[in-house]
Amino acid sequence: MALDALTLSRIQFAWVIGWHILLPAFTLGIASYIALLEGLHLGTGREVYLRVSNFWIRIFAVAFGMGVVTGVVMPFQFGTNWSRLSDTAGNVIGPLLAYEGIVAFFLEAAFLGVLLFGRKLVPRWAHFVAAVMVAFGTLLSSFWILATNSWMQTPAGYALVDGRFYPENWLDIVFSPSFPYRLAHTVTGFYVTAAFVVLGVGAYTIRRGLFGAEGRVMVMTALTLLGVMVPLQIFLGDQHGLNTREYQPAKLAAIEARWETASPAPLTLFAIPDPAAETNRYPIEIPYLGSLILTHSLNGTVQGLKDFPADQRPPVAIVFFAFRVMVGIGFLMLGIVALGWLLYFRRRLFDTRWYIWACQFTIPLGFIAVLAGWTTTEEGRQPWTVYGLLRTADSVTPSLTAHDVVVSLLFYALAYLVIYPTGVLYLLRLVRKGPGKDAIAPPVEAGRAELPVARLPS
Repeated sequence: MALDALTLSRIQFAWVIGWHILLPAFTLGIASYIALLEGLHLGTGREVYLRVSNFWIRIFAVAFGMGVVTGVVMPFQFGTNWSRLSDTAGNVIGPLLAYEGIVAFFLEAAFLGVLLFGRKLVPRWAHFVAAVMVAFGTLLSSFWILATNSWMQTPAGYALVDGRFYPENWLDIVFSPSFPYRLAHTVTGFYVTAAFVVLGVGAYTIRRGLFGAEGRVMVMTALTLLGVMVPLQIFLGDQHGLNTREYQPAKLAAIEARWETASPAPLTLFAIPDPAAETNRYPIEIPYLGSLILTHSLNGTVQGLKDFPADQRPPVAIVFFAFRVMVGIGFLMLGIVALGWLLYFRRRLFDTRWYIWACQFTIPLGFIAVLAGWTTTEEGRQPWTVYGLLRTADSVTPSLTAHDVVVSLLFYALAYLVIYPTGVLYLLRLVRKGPGKDAIAPPVEAGRAELPVARLPS
């Protein structure tokens, strides 16, 4: 692999978005979790929900700030590194990205001020509304970003004139063929990721013997949400796979490392793909299961990579293994949640110390699955930026040199290696301090709000 401007630009984009995506994967779910806690507090009046909500608001504020800092640099790369993509597809992707900023980010930021500073300044119902609007803003942000990505994966509603994409039908552009499946699958995955963070932090709180009531609320609310979301995520992944088979068959063939078209097709559990020989080494396969899962028929046809020109095939090994990491983690999550509910119904959940101890180490699972899923999606799209229409090699800025990208990549790497450890260490400090004993404060007519983050609970 030559480290030319194209390859280095891809590495740089992967570095930037790879670190950034971890934060929306967390903040989207936590924002909705905070809204849930605020609703429970409003409906029941129980102070424990208030204390848990205040705790996660502090964590959310730090993660949201990190997300803004790490995300603001991404759009600049479209001009600096991918000017041909911007010139060719800017009429479509430009407005979609603008909608994310105008509609979603401003809504989120406006009500975030009330959520962070308004506890003592507004009634409880208004604070709950602010939490709901922040959660809605994060969902809108995901909506527009995924609409943009989905259009590049399965383009629709455009006209190609003089080598440029022009919008013809905005509804077809926004709701491109893969968008509903990608939106549902991704958002659910973000919820699962955040819920496992809550589960792990709640387990840590219980294990330390401090703030037991708050820890039990975290564990039970997380298990309740995961009991619904993890099976739903597996179902949505299956539906997304059917959509991929219809609109991106080369990607599906790479996911399965399927070289020959087969009917029926086996399911390849493990193999070492050999693109040079167009075969798999040491395959472990289950007959018929590939057709059953991928087509919902025992004799369904699964298209092979040899049906596509060699220069239109994704990098098989990366896609193949990334997908299996994602799926493997998904079923591991299902087992953890099922075991938790089994212990709960036997009234042994909080007395089974090894399970509470193990739950602390589930925090990274969702983040790893998100990265694996993103790798599967984006590498599986290659060699295209706009699938089937615009190659990645034709999207890079023509005047860009390898030296230019090396310099910017080093600066990005240095910045992220400062931002992330600093932010994570502060988040760990907040977690270690715990939920505290915040009391319900009566509203006041005016005054200066306390800082939501800088003052840690005693």
